[in-house]
Amino acid sequence: SISCCVARRPFLVYNSLSNVFDHAAQNMLKCIVSYWRPVASVSAMSFSMLRFTERSWSTSSRFATAAVCSAARCCPVRSSDSIAFAYQRFPVLETAGVKTIIHGPFTFAPAGNPLVGPVPGLRNYWSACGVMAGFSQGGGVGLTLAQWMVEGEPDRDVFAMDVARFGSWTNPGYTLPKVIENYQKRFSVSYPNEELPAARPFRTTPVYDIQQSLGAVFGQQFGLEVANYFASEDEPRYETPSFRRSNAFAATAREVKAVREQVGINEVQNFSKFLVTGSGARAWLDRIMAGRIPDVGRVSLAPMLSPKGRLIGDFTISCLGEEEFQLTSSYGYQSVHERWLRRHLEAGIEIENISDRRTGFQIAGPMARKVLAEVTRADVSAESFLFMDVKRMTVGMCDCIVQRLSYTGDLGYEIYTDAMDQRSLWDTLFAAGQKHGMRPFGMRAMMSLRLDKFFGSWLSEFSPDYTPAETGMDRFVAFNKGADFIGRSAVETERQSGAARKLVIFEVDADDADAVGYEPVWIDGEVKGFCTSGGYSHTAQKSIALALVDGASLSDDLEAKIEILGDMRPAKRIHQMLFDADGSRMRG
Repeated sequence: SISCCVARRPFLVYNSLSNVFDHAAQNMLKCIVSYWRPVASVSAMSFSMLRFTERSWSTSSRFATAAVCSAARCCPVRSSDSIAFAYQRFPVLETAGVKTIIHGPFTFAPAGNPLVGPVPGLRNYWSACGVMAGFSQGGGVGLTLAQWMVEGEPDRDVFAMDVARFGSWTNPGYTLPKVIENYQKRFSVSYPNEELPAARPFRTTPVYDIQQSLGAVFGQQFGLEVANYFASEDEPRYETPSFRRSNAFAATAREVKAVREQVGINEVQNFSKFLVTGSGARAWLDRIMAGRIPDVGRVSLAPMLSPKGRLIGDFTISCLGEEEFQLTSSYGYQSVHERWLRRHLEAGIEIENISDRRTGFQIAGPMARKVLAEVTRADVSAESFLFMDVKRMTVGMCDCIVQRLSYTGDLGYEIYTDAMDQRSLWDTLFAAGQKHGMRPFGMRAMMSLRLDKFFGSWLSEFSPDYTPAETGMDRFVAFNKGADFIGRSAVETERQSGAARKLVIFEVDADDADAVGYEPVWIDGEVKGFCTSGGYSHTAQKSIALALVDGASLSDDLEAKIEILGDMRPAKRIHQMLFDADGSRMRG
């Protein structure tokens, strides 16, 4: 197979088997697209055959050129054997009267899934391409697109095929090797910890080489190299893909121990950052976010909801001034969030995506305050720098924004600076941290540490598939504020009726494999829920699973079985956090 990228010219995106679909279905889709008047116009199609005009293509060429490619079979048409087999498997085809046989290109996006939905940055400009297996995938793609156009949102989480899951950094040079890799591995087993190597490293931060020298084993998010863990000199620099605990287990344990007992440092580049400014910024955010908007110098956590009351964002809002706010959320979801924010933008409000301009580190652990105090003249004492405070201060030689919180659930600080200053900031923090036992830690340790405090994770516990009441995020919904925020009616209705299922925490009697997501939860011999995520708490030395469970089956002392790799593992519901249950260290 070869891969070729569709380049800057009008083109047709098409799927085979167009004769299968009757004219009524085609006309209905034409009417839908015509009604919404997207830039694309519809011609004869199987699911979507979109002809892009030269004008509109030039507007979005950077995005579309990067995202669309086709993998074509480079061989003469030799289809008689396949046709004979098809007749044998489906005898009705032999007498159906097949008019046309198409031996043509497959279309792939870099990760293999379709590219569906509104294209970021353009109004009423929709994509439905990269549908490799049109006959099997077309029904779902067509339904999703119709719901999105007519109802404003799909009825489920479609991020895996959202056209916005790739950013403007994607280009043909990246797409080509990823498509080849995808085609080679289409029928291979995928592992939850697997990191595919093609087109990497691509996007790196100024401290990438420093992390490499310290033994970093990298993963990638949104094209960015992110340290998963730090291997010692006698350990391989590669994490073996596995459904069981991997060879990263020991390194992760060391990093967790350093955070809980001394101090750890972790890069915060893999958070998205948006700057919202303007005289009406506060009032606008009050309508966009379901949570409370903080006062100057304070930070709040706020869900962002769809009109149907589903979770489409989980934001940290930092008020840097009366007309200046920083929004922090998922790095990999940033294009989806930016599309939503700009769709609802109002006059006098400005939004900047500063995800790659503002970066830095978090330091966390009982010695974190001492490290910070040694590198700044600002007063960072517990009395002056409270939990959920945000302040501007100079750290070493770097002008920084520092906020007192940490996803580790420990005493911690997120320290942001200009990307050009990140290397200097690292030198300052790491040098000061050595006498306090500072150790770098990666995302594997982070995801273990968050289990100790039962913190949920975006696209695991929190996603457009779920609501605030189901996941416990309703505690961050400001029901008493005056603003008519998006999704208010839906969440108030659910608040009255109650959620049909609830997110609960289980301690699992696991062997050498932990829950990672979608494992069935068995109660009294029936499946009554599923895991959203899980892992091993190195702090408590326990296997933990977070799960959505049927509300009618819940009790405080609930016991269940969680099916992990076909093995029924006993599990019991727990309520007390595994670390710092009273919050004294995190808040003190």
